[in-house]
Amino acid sequence: MCGFVSKHGERDLELPNNRNKLLDAIASDLLSDGNVLSFFYGGSIGNENTNIFSDIDLRIVVKPHKINKYIANKQMRAKNWGNVLYFEDSDPSSIYTVAHYDCFVKVDIFYFTLDDIQPSPWLQNIKIIKDTNEVMRAIQRQSMEMTYKPTIAEFEAWRTKFFAYLHEAYRKAMTKEYYYALDCIDTLRLSMSTAWYMASGIQPNTFGDWSKYEGDRSRLKDWQKSLLESWECGRETIEMMSVMRSIVLEFKKVHDTLCELLEIENDSERVNEIVNMVI
Repeated sequence: MCGFVSKHGERDLELPNNRNKLLDAIASDLLSDGNVLSFFYGGSIGNENTNIFSDIDLRIVVKPHKINKYIANKQMRAKNWGNVLYFEDSDPSSIYTVAHYDCFVKVDIFYFTLDDIQPSPWLQNIKIIKDTNEVMRAIQRQSMEMTYKPTIAEFEAWRTKFFAYLHEAYRKAMTKEYYYALDCIDTLRLSMSTAWYMASGIQPNTFGDWSKYEGDRSRLKDWQKSLLESWECGRETIEMMSVMRSIVLEFKKVHDTLCELLEIENDSERVNEIVNMVI
């Protein structure tokens, strides 16, 4: 059986070149702007693991007395770099916008002042292009000395979300609201990916973001990726419940690991009481 062949193949092969053109345009614009103290790239550019479809995660640091003006002008600024098809945001006061260009490359743009930026594991792998007074490089060096360990609050938020989506998946499967149920089960899979990262000392994505949990750039172990793949299911209640049972088995294991890591009580009776309401 032949695999899928996209009619956009030729365009897609040009995406890296078009991404580089956007990067050049951004650099030409921001390097000459005296109000821009620094700008840098995160994501796959910062990690140096881009693929054909990688987007541009741009962070711009401006002088404090200019921040409001630059935020208000964020969409017009993005139009300097190429032909924008559309923007995702509609809030003029938001610090970010996402510009989608006609070359099929998108740019996530955030505006900050230096006071907004503190050392963090998120800032370990960034590509700094402009850095007035070397402030961002100093922050990056401090960030490199940091290690990630989940907090008790993060752990509690993770497991209560898991419990909530597990219960909701059951309710919606029982009422034959299958797309709703499948969305809940997908969130359970995402929740497990989050927990595996937490247990391995890897900063997980913001909840709801599947980026790089799958594929060649995933930092999950092979057996974890295999489990994720095995948790696929369709619009049948029996199949959904079977997958939920399998996810719960792994949830209990990683829950135990995280309790040990955080040196907190593992109330297995309470966990069983919660999950057994639907499993």
